[in-house]
Amino acid sequence: MTRARYSQIDLSETTFYHVINRCVRRSFLCGEDRYSHKNYDHRRQWLIDRIKLLSQVFAIDIAAYAIMSNHYHLVLHVDQHRAKNWSQEEVIQRWLMLFGEHPLVTDYLDKQETEQEFDAKSSQKTDYSGNAKPTAAIVIIEKWRSRLYDISWFMRCLNQFIARAANKEDDCTGKFWEGRFKSQALLDEQALLSCMAYVDLNPIRAGVSHSLAGSDFTSIQERIKQHNAYQRHIDKPILDISVPQQPRALLPFAGIGNTNKIPFNLTDYLALTQWSGRHIDPNKADYIDVAEPQILEELGIDQETWLEAIINFRRQYGSFAGSDKILRSHAHSHGCSWHKGIN
Repeated sequence: MTRARYSQIDLSETTFYHVINRCVRRSFLCGEDRYSHKNYDHRRQWLIDRIKLLSQVFAIDIAAYAIMSNHYHLVLHVDQHRAKNWSQEEVIQRWLMLFGEHPLVTDYLDKQETEQEFDAKSSQKTDYSGNAKPTAAIVIIEKWRSRLYDISWFMRCLNQFIARAANKEDDCTGKFWEGRFKSQALLDEQALLSCMAYVDLNPIRAGVSHSLAGSDFTSIQERIKQHNAYQRHIDKPILDISVPQQPRALLPFAGIGNTNKIPFNLTDYLALTQWSGRHIDPNKADYIDVAEPQILEELGIDQETWLEAIINFRRQYGSFAGSDKILRSHAHSHGCSWHKGIN
């Protein structure tokens, strides 16, 4: 049975979500059309550019992404606390980067500026705190604030923009996306780790790439390039040039215990995905590597369970992903008898 979106996205449960969307009829509308042989790879870059722009506007960070020929995956992190600490002026500025002005908000800002100029000229500070009744403009601004950490609004701004651009390029009308995006709440660290690896390993699993560094339009390729550039910078430092270890547009890895970042070590994650890619590459069947990544041992995950998760993550879980214990607890607290993924 289909779940209401509000029941799938609950920030009190987790701030990490896996979202997926697919082109209509599963056509290759972002890759190379097998019939016309026309190449649409440039649309994949449209998606990446738009995703990064939206992450600067919204209080939503990008942990992982993979843009495939006819669908895309994102792992998103919602920072509600950051959005609630924005001033009204910052909320308005961010909203106007994507949408038009509202006359009530414009009048409100003009009035605020007039009052500030009056206070400056009279050398007095007027106390407006007694104005207990909220104005209609403030209600609108607070609605904008809540939308700026809402995954549904993030996805709306992404999908509508791409659909309009693609239809304009094709000189046609109609649906570009198969439907609304699908989402999975990542309820614990193991679910987050396996989902990110599942997303980053998409091209290898699909057989379109045989290395992470060669996996175009993925976050793992971007992280590897940036990490390598950082290592070269350390070996041969250049004065007055700062090379960050991690891409600025992506949510950084920050080690265990940091809930506002990815709670793993970047080096451990790169080693884990490299190891995993060698095991699932269809050209390297029955590959055996005894050097199991340390992070699996630390989390108590055996090889077979891990490889099953990164190959079949989307089918293994429904709207919620996590350990059996977490899934049972979540299902019970939300009045459900079970969640898909419980053994």
